[in-house]
Amino acid sequence: MAVTQPEATNLTTPQSEQNPSQISFSSVKLQELPHLTDYLPNLQSLPSPLEKNRFFRPSEGFYLTPGDVILRQIVYDLSGTFSASAPHQAYHRAGPRDRVYFESSQIRAAIVTCGGLCPGLNTVIRELVDGLWDLYGVREIFGVTAGYRGFYEREPVRLNPKLVRNWHKRGGTALETSRGGFDLEKIVDAIQDRGFNQVYIIGGDGAMRGAVNIFNEICRRKLNVSVTGIPKTVDNDVGVIDRSFGFQTAVEMAQQAIGAARVEAESAVNGIGLVKLMGRSTGHIALHATLSSRDVDCCLIPETDFYLEGKGGLFEFLDQRLKENGHAVLVVAEGAGQELIPRTDAQKQERDESGNLVLLNVGGWLKSELKKWWQRDHANELFTVKYIDPTYMIRAVPANATDNLYCTLVAHSAIHGVMAGYTGFVSGPVNGTYAYIPLEEVSQAKNEVNVKDHKWAWVRSVTNQPDFTRIQTCRTT
Repeated sequence: MAVTQPEATNLTTPQSEQNPSQISFSSVKLQELPHLTDYLPNLQSLPSPLEKNRFFRPSEGFYLTPGDVILRQIVYDLSGTFSASAPHQAYHRAGPRDRVYFESSQIRAAIVTCGGLCPGLNTVIRELVDGLWDLYGVREIFGVTAGYRGFYEREPVRLNPKLVRNWHKRGGTALETSRGGFDLEKIVDAIQDRGFNQVYIIGGDGAMRGAVNIFNEICRRKLNVSVTGIPKTVDNDVGVIDRSFGFQTAVEMAQQAIGAARVEAESAVNGIGLVKLMGRSTGHIALHATLSSRDVDCCLIPETDFYLEGKGGLFEFLDQRLKENGHAVLVVAEGAGQELIPRTDAQKQERDESGNLVLLNVGGWLKSELKKWWQRDHANELFTVKYIDPTYMIRAVPANATDNLYCTLVAHSAIHGVMAGYTGFVSGPVNGTYAYIPLEEVSQAKNEVNVKDHKWAWVRSVTNQPDFTRIQTCRTT
């Protein structure tokens, strides 16, 4: 049973009919956050321990209030041509509050990492430990190993700042991880039996959906336990927030693979460098790596269709590029073109431990199809395809400086929110400022590439690749 949330607050501002250049809001809908007092009304607040922290000197305006909000939509049409059909959404701003709902000496915090690897996992763990320990004086901090199943299959590991001091310099997760293993009753029983009252869940969309179920079950049992999610995915497919941690590191590493593909392609007669990048449902890494490297001739992502044969197809385009430049670099996201790859009936039903449909290897398939095409149409000419799949190299590296800073801020934001008694929420940047977002909203939202946006148009202008969808539509009408 989910916590019954208060009605969203409408912050109404007067409309101006005199000055059309002034933004007019009919209303702003503040997304209310679940709070422990929603189902534990007698819970008492305490002064923030930050007041007595010898390393901190809170100044005027340091503590945030319920009136500090972040607008989700910050781009508006002043001409009024495209009016908003719904109230403007706003979220509570993340940061310290002057009242908390946990006594530091009574806190037992649990940290868990779920799903695949991502640059920055160890940094988030480190900063959660340091923030709890140094800012709020928490001494009972535990790491749950091996993902969700670790709650009920393994003993938790006690964590402290000395132990985690250099973890941010390492790739992977020191707590170990796994997919699947989600047993709601066993997980919440373990949380209750071990006396955990703060639970920090770091993971992707599957882990966030699991966190929603854990939060709802804790509410049903009326446990004094705060649950927060910290979304993790190199694909950057988590909705609402600006980006997820590890994404910029992934783009940086992807450029190295693209650079290697370019060298291989240039060093061969009619050479093609083929790079498969992560992105099972979104093409953000492929898109940003293409824009950053400027070495890519064609970028294929899950949000757009493409086809191989015929007028305006991929083969025709690559043929022209090879005639012009003698080489070409092709980047494909792992989720692109899945409908083109032949599947057996068994493969159509196959799913991984997280419940996702198992993707076929679009990179290997494209390499094979390219060779078949060349052998058929240019049988007596030299041709080389060099295929690079840097997936495990990218996701296993330590976070770069930008992602390390992100991980620090998102971890500390989560701690401040939990200490303030909020639960069932996610911390993340919204329009550059960290906010608290209801966990259920984040678990359902998707961040797909908007192919009608300027960013995709920039990709097209950099690569000069065909608009496969439009040409295919014309041919079938």
